[in-house]
Amino acid sequence: MLTIWGRINSHNVKKVVWLAEEMGLAYDRRDVGGPFGMDEGYRALNPNALIPTIEDDGFVLWESNSILRYLAATRGGEAFYPVDPQARASIERWMDWGFTWADAIRPIFFQMVRTAPEARDTALIERSVARAAGLSAILDDVLARQEWLSGGSFGIGDIPVAAYANTWFQLPVERPSRPNLERWYAALRERAPFRDVVMIPLS
Repeated sequence: MLTIWGRINSHNVKKVVWLAEEMGLAYDRRDVGGPFGMDEGYRALNPNALIPTIEDDGFVLWESNSILRYLAATRGGEAFYPVDPQARASIERWMDWGFTWADAIRPIFFQMVRTAPEARDTALIERSVARAAGLSAILDDVLARQEWLSGGSFGIGDIPVAAYANTWFQLPVERPSRPNLERWYAALRERAPFRDVVMIPLS
């Protein structure tokens, strides 16, 4: 049994649970982090005191994108993780770039979702929206040339960016029109694991 530690409203935990659902894996998810805290047993598994962490038949792994790569490599086959080095690198590029977009969106998320209205930093929100909107043009451009960030079909290259795309589209901010990005997000919403795991209320 695959064990996944982490509260489900964490973007990085969503990524791992989403992939597990896409691949039809049996898993046991355990709430850790935020209001659930972290005991010494968990900290022994992950010395960073962050989520998620997995245990797979005694093998412990942390760092969400490393977990995605591991699950795709051990269970996903070519459909999720191609053998060809260039195809794999093209996919992994977007996995890692996802943190760039996440860094732009995160201040908006914390200000709009986890900060009381009277305490919000309007200037910070405006700067972050402008940065996130600018970066969204990069996604729109590549998605004009290919259906998915992973290429011709959905794969793990889409997952990290999509976890934050959902937040971007749910946040009550003004966004520029990005037709190709919006088409990709609509296609994601057709996937039941995305709806069930990722599209939960922001908290």
